[in-house]
Amino acid sequence: MGRQPFGLASPAAWLRDAGVEVSCLDLSRQPFPAELASVDFVGFHLPMHTATRLAIPVIKRVRALNPRARLCCYGLYAPLNKSLLRGLGVHDILGGEYEADLVDVALGRSHVGIAGGNRAGRLPRLRFVVPDRSGLPPVSRYATLQQGSDRRVVGYTEASRGCKHFCRHCPVVPEYNGQFRVVPADVVLADIQCQVDAGAQHITFGDPDFFNGVGHAAAVVQAFARSFPDLTYDVTIKVEHLLKHRDKLEVLRATGCLFVTSAVESFDDSVLGRLQKGHTAVDVTRAVDACSEAGLTLVPTFVAFTPWTTLESYRDFLLSVTQLGLVDHVAPIQLAIRLLVPHGSRLLELGELSAYLGPFDPVKLVYPWRHPDAQVDALSAAVGSVVGRGLTASRRELFGRVWELAHESLSRPALHPPASLSRTDIPYLNEPWYC
Repeated sequence: MGRQPFGLASPAAWLRDAGVEVSCLDLSRQPFPAELASVDFVGFHLPMHTATRLAIPVIKRVRALNPRARLCCYGLYAPLNKSLLRGLGVHDILGGEYEADLVDVALGRSHVGIAGGNRAGRLPRLRFVVPDRSGLPPVSRYATLQQGSDRRVVGYTEASRGCKHFCRHCPVVPEYNGQFRVVPADVVLADIQCQVDAGAQHITFGDPDFFNGVGHAAAVVQAFARSFPDLTYDVTIKVEHLLKHRDKLEVLRATGCLFVTSAVESFDDSVLGRLQKGHTAVDVTRAVDACSEAGLTLVPTFVAFTPWTTLESYRDFLLSVTQLGLVDHVAPIQLAIRLLVPHGSRLLELGELSAYLGPFDPVKLVYPWRHPDAQVDALSAAVGSVVGRGLTASRRELFGRVWELAHESLSRPALHPPASLSRTDIPYLNEPWYC
């Protein structure tokens, strides 16, 4: 995710409070250490799909290097992949709200094998403590915020966890099942203070939806502005919440919010309905307008390729991005994202999807799918290649290349995309967050 990991810092605080000697390791920034050969317990945080795939060879390496160590995997993707992880020799699988369970298994007080992973049950309500970030790489080694010529060091915290909603493709849903938990404002502010002391100038609130508890969110950002008047921040909010709580958008802007990330996913109402997103294409237009009126930048994310995407609908997707003036708002990777179908996904409830799915792939950790129109899969591969090769190109330049590909696939002249408002001061993070 390009952030100093909350998912290491929070359990580290719990474990140290319990008297456990803890070393934190972020393999995205640090080398694999030889001292793992002598530790008693190793926990792997698996918050996202890519993190889980990257962890598998490390789990195998630790198992071979230190066969006596007790291994634990925790986070959203641990319960989803429990059978695979068990086969790798992982003893304990923990899901949402994992900190207290992690302490128990580390101290040998619990051998339930899977704690917090019962998606049908109620997750615990924890008494949160301030994350302990000591021993992690400094925040300056992680993502930075760019706005014109201004660059700021970015910190990361969470004011709530889980989500009230049931979007079919979301990895939060199988574990939290409509539950969410708020982190007390004083804990959030103390965590931010630690990162500010370490050089952070901007904070990402990583809540799945910042407006799940809108009153709590407003109180947190108002306290944030009083405590850190020179800091800025960003949040993630669903389209339907942007509209339902439109009156709170000015509160965000007044307290230092630079941009709002929102999982738009598609401009095709039939796809949005299948994903159970809770909004329509018209709602997206209204949300863009609402954010603009409040002086906020809306940063949309998408699932650009699904089994229901057509060559025409993909071209229309690009056209909508230009017509809404969002070309510079969209990280190029968002033009290439394919729908992920992991174990436990609510997407598997869609009977029509089975016609497109292959058997579960234990390497890619998904049910791979093929589009009924091979040309759509070819376009998906071509867009992914263009985005992957264009790491130094501007967003507008890459968008233009993708636009050409989309029109070539339809055997139509590759006209230039319609002009949209050019803004060079759109704030963005240099490591965009995606699965």
